[in-house]
Amino acid sequence: MNIKSILLLLSLFYLPTNAQQRTISVDVNKVKGELSPSYLYCIGAGRANEGLRADWQAQLKEVQQEIGFKYIRFHGILSDDMGVYFEDQAGTPIYNWQYVDRLYDFLLTQNIKPIVELSFMPSALASDDKTVFWWKGNVTPPKDYAKWNGLITAFVKHLEERYGKEEVKTWLFELWNEPNHPAFFISNNIEFPNKLDAYMKLYSETAKAVKLVSTDYKVGGPATSGTAWISDFIELCVANNWSVDFVSTHAYGVKGDGLDEFGTKKLILRPDLDVLPSRVANSKQDILKSPRPDLPLHFTEWNTSYSPADLIHDTYFNAAYILNVLKKSENEATSMSYWTFTDIFEEAGPPKTPFHGGFGLINLQDIKKPSYFAYEFLAGLGNKELTTDDQSAIVCKDDKGNVQALFWNLTNIDFKGSYNNEYFGKEVPANSIGDVTLKVNNLQPGTYNVQVYQTGYLVNDAYTKYIQMGSPSQITKAQEKQLKEASENNPVEELTVTIKDGKFAKTLKIKENDVFFMTMTKM
Repeated sequence: MNIKSILLLLSLFYLPTNAQQRTISVDVNKVKGELSPSYLYCIGAGRANEGLRADWQAQLKEVQQEIGFKYIRFHGILSDDMGVYFEDQAGTPIYNWQYVDRLYDFLLTQNIKPIVELSFMPSALASDDKTVFWWKGNVTPPKDYAKWNGLITAFVKHLEERYGKEEVKTWLFELWNEPNHPAFFISNNIEFPNKLDAYMKLYSETAKAVKLVSTDYKVGGPATSGTAWISDFIELCVANNWSVDFVSTHAYGVKGDGLDEFGTKKLILRPDLDVLPSRVANSKQDILKSPRPDLPLHFTEWNTSYSPADLIHDTYFNAAYILNVLKKSENEATSMSYWTFTDIFEEAGPPKTPFHGGFGLINLQDIKKPSYFAYEFLAGLGNKELTTDDQSAIVCKDDKGNVQALFWNLTNIDFKGSYNNEYFGKEVPANSIGDVTLKVNNLQPGTYNVQVYQTGYLVNDAYTKYIQMGSPSQITKAQEKQLKEASENNPVEELTVTIKDGKFAKTLKIKENDVFFMTMTKM
């Protein structure tokens, strides 16, 4: 045997030190339980008025057809651009629900319900002129609590009259957005110099106004930035006998203060890829240790980054990050509302480029990002989750005996002293990390159609394709077509297998931050 033959033989037995031989094993008879509803419970959007746009509605319609979230949450249902509140010359309130009706009517046709974020303050009712965002949401308490309470009660009564009590009973009313953050709640009331106390005044009055219509309607908060105030919020509600039906809060994966209002900050992902699952678990513990351990926990905003201009949102890395967070938070949170479904989002003003690091699963030209496919794959899972020891896999079956497997790799980023937008502003190739094998036992005998779908580097990865085009500030129709073709989510592999002994195995090459979705459908 010559030296070349010896080296070839050795290469069959010795793999590179970074190579992975990963096996995901399941038995279709070993059911863990029902698939967690937290994955697709809620999705975010920017503000209510954006929901009146035809392109926003078209994108949500497609999201609901292909994914199907149960709830949606957005800012600004009471803001001036929704036209809900005016006063005549005598100071008498005038209510107007026409834009609200158009928006909520549409949502219900798409089989999605609102988590009603009661914000921001109508300027005619505001105690000051302080605002946030390009669209100027007023962030001050009311000048007159009697008028505020009247607005809330009239609003909820109108919803009940239009949609029926049984429907509105399934909605959630969440007060405000991130009142602990200095940009989102500014109170000059000397009676309540402490911000928490000022918020709790607003919360207690609002909860009372909602419950005046029906005690069955669900109200909660504090919708804080960075998982703050949870224990204090619950304790104050219990001590003062204020109604509370759920707890909500927010968290993001980057370092910083929680707001990049104009999309200009240099942000960097925290090195701990489990920071969000840890915060979810800690928030759940805050509830369990409180006087109301029964309260559901809703993360009504989360993402890798809180900036509307962070390129990490457009990348294939984001898809794997999403799945890691959802998988590791499923037993702690009732819902994890990804912020947001669309790049039609104007906190910093109208976006200036096709891929600008927007929060959305879909960009302005209806091009789907890798993160979209993470959710579409989740939506394709069956209702029964199977037991597996793999922490980066979810394997399910449906009532027909078909099997679906979702598995991924999450590899950390070595920023080498840079920050998100600098690092992700250029093409980031993925290294091969070896093989992953899915083994399924006790399958029903028969013939199955097997399809493999993927998102990762250059696979359902429109953003990398966009970079290869030179990252044009505006794209032509031809370029738009190319980018859509790069994210059509066609199977990367399809085969027919006949199962006789109940066993199936399939091995795939996997790269850093790849996401695979495999279906086995009985023919």
